[in-house]
Amino acid sequence: MTVALVTGITGQDGSYLAERLLSEGVELHGMVRPGDEASLPDGVHPHRVDLADQAGLRDLVLDVAPDEVYHLAGVSSVARSWQEPVLTAALTGMASAVLLDAALAVQERSGHPVRVVQASSAEIFGDPDRVPQDEGTTVRPTNPYGAAKAYAHHLVGVYRARGLHAVGAILFNHESPRRPPSFVTRKITQGAARVAVDGGGVITLGNLDARRDWGWAPDYVDALVRAARHHTALDVVVATGATHSVREFAEAALAHAGVGDPAAHLATDPAFTRPTDAAQLVGDPTRARTELGWSPTRSFEQIVAAMVDHDLELLR
Repeated sequence: MTVALVTGITGQDGSYLAERLLSEGVELHGMVRPGDEASLPDGVHPHRVDLADQAGLRDLVLDVAPDEVYHLAGVSSVARSWQEPVLTAALTGMASAVLLDAALAVQERSGHPVRVVQASSAEIFGDPDRVPQDEGTTVRPTNPYGAAKAYAHHLVGVYRARGLHAVGAILFNHESPRRPPSFVTRKITQGAARVAVDGGGVITLGNLDARRDWGWAPDYVDALVRAARHHTALDVVVATGATHSVREFAEAALAHAGVGDPAAHLATDPAFTRPTDAAQLVGDPTRARTELGWSPTRSFEQIVAAMVDHDLELLR
């Protein structure tokens, strides 16, 4: 039986990944914070370990001795990374070093391969030297979150060179109804639902012209599993290859909620604008398609609709 360890198992991606692995009969271990156990599906073995506890994190990997490690945990908000850059470096960067080194120790002790997937981010490209971005795009982040992810991404290559099946999955933006409200996409769909139910109001956002490559979170989890089990370890961009602006996302959400004249329900506030904001992050998923046999299953419009429908149901 395959044994898997997932960090960040209670987050958006972790929850979909847990359902996927449990359906396959995997012995699943999840790293959780105190009080999070109740949100886990039946069958997950919970482990209370703080991501900042390097010794505890290493012991967890050594004790579980997993065949697969999916590292999803860390500070996941660019805005928060500006507020807490040191914490972001510790939780999003340094923890990856601990996990990779512990996984290599398990592999050397057992003689069996350990497959590690590091959930990287398009934010490592920051100010990209090409559009679209692929696995060869220069890594040059423009915010603390991207810098921490870049450190972890480079470490993947270091440990791969030492014989570990280490995967750098460079995930572009991916959404679902399970996205926390602290993210702009969920803020938009919650706002659209509220405007529809109340019959008025506005959604206040930052840079409406920022463009992103938005995909469907369960699709991206599928890519993580495919990469973990691929015959060779590789870096792989997971993206749709298409971009839409924040304005387009918001207008699509309002329109799906049945709100007339969506533009009239949008406002901007400089307080919600990032200190730096990459103008266009869009991924080239050629390697994911050709090497992993992966492709997106939902369109931009279907993603927005699923999120709005969920938030309308919650309100009604």
